[in-house]
Amino acid sequence: MAASPQGILDLLSPYPPGWGGVLLSGAASTLAISGGAFLIGLALGTGGALGKLSGIKPLRLLLELYTTTIRAVPELILIVGLYYAGMDGLNRVFAMLNLPAFELNGFAVAIAVLGFVQGAYMTEVLRGAILAIPVGQIEAAKAFGMGPRLRFRRIILPALLPNALPGLANLWMSITKDSALVAVVGYQELALATRLAGASTKHYFVFFLASAMLYLAITLVSNAIFKAIEHRVRRGQPKLA
Repeated sequence: MAASPQGILDLLSPYPPGWGGVLLSGAASTLAISGGAFLIGLALGTGGALGKLSGIKPLRLLLELYTTTIRAVPELILIVGLYYAGMDGLNRVFAMLNLPAFELNGFAVAIAVLGFVQGAYMTEVLRGAILAIPVGQIEAAKAFGMGPRLRFRRIILPALLPNALPGLANLWMSITKDSALVAVVGYQELALATRLAGASTKHYFVFFLASAMLYLAITLVSNAIFKAIEHRVRRGQPKLA
């Protein structure tokens, strides 16, 4: 049965019995999960990119195995595997040690798994950005006596950011949608909140459309932020025609 305009406003009201507050809370959870996973992935990706370019063969092989495996296995399988199989394995170990059972937090698992997955993709994005830096800049820094840390902070990082930002922006957009997968471990984010609201009221179209608008709003704001950052890091560089 179609809802009237006033009925739709009542359904989307942020106050009970409306479900708007639940949707906004789910959107906040989506942003929290995505932000945490993005930061973890960025840290892993930076270390992974530098490790792949380090010249240490065992480390390069290990990182190659990491990036290839993670990009091959669907995120859903990784989330379920870590949450259920990982929790079962931990509890077996705790039982052997006569320790109480342990239950993994769905929010922590979501951030950890998605961050681990993002780290594999960010490794390749950042590695490509580093390889795009003219070798002469790095050689000049070495000639001036800059150590690895100072060289990374003063030369590599400012030079790689303009090249890496488009790829990082795409990964951020991807992770905001992949956060919906954490519903399988029972943690409520925007996608699960939308399904619950639709199932409770039978107005699926209203809530899925509202959810789509929230995802679109997140995307538009994210685009604006990344464009501002890119404008900042590209200052002083010639503009492409």
